[in-house]
Amino acid sequence: MAAITLRTFVFIDALQPQLASHLATSSQGFLPVPGDACMWIEVSPGMAVHRLSDIALKATNVRMGEQVVERAFGSMEIHYRNQSEVLAAGDLILRQLQTTVQARLPCRITWSEVIRAVTPDHATLINRQLRRGSMLLPGKSMFILEVEPAGYVVYAANEAEKAANVTLVDVKPFGSFGRLTMMGSEAEAAEAERAAHRAVQAINARAAAHSGDSL
Repeated sequence: MAAITLRTFVFIDALQPQLASHLATSSQGFLPVPGDACMWIEVSPGMAVHRLSDIALKATNVRMGEQVVERAFGSMEIHYRNQSEVLAAGDLILRQLQTTVQARLPCRITWSEVIRAVTPDHATLINRQLRRGSMLLPGKSMFILEVEPAGYVVYAANEAEKAANVTLVDVKPFGSFGRLTMMGSEAEAAEAERAAHRAVQAINARAAAHSGDSL
């Protein structure tokens, strides 16, 4: 059997309303609701995610909201109201992989920017794309973020929504890179960017410190 690389392993204690609703729009499984605890796991190669999903679902009460299997990467989202169930599922997966959370890949920000006073043409183009969140309004500021591996963008989105009064336009946590788009006033968009950067720093700092705690 091919070696399995743990790309993303991130725990969210309470899904924020916009992110939970966004995940539900694309969910092929059981819909998450605001306040649910959530775990996002991404591995390589992609087919390995089936065994990990099977282990988590058979041994705990978690529900699966999403499973995406690509050739290179496989992603899964599990959630439950009780945080301990989600954490237990994560521990089982780590044991199956014979690894620890510290072995996950670090999160790298490949692009981060606040674009102020978006033009009507720009907003219309974005709104016509495969967007599952709110519409981008002309004149608002737009915060965009790209990270690698892709799954970490979910944690960044949740922390940004906690910290800033912003509107979630879109989040794409699959593939080689994860992308996030949020909208607000100039100050709100800037605060969302700072919160997302803090989230990435927390992921990397805990891994470097070998704390043993799951983010």
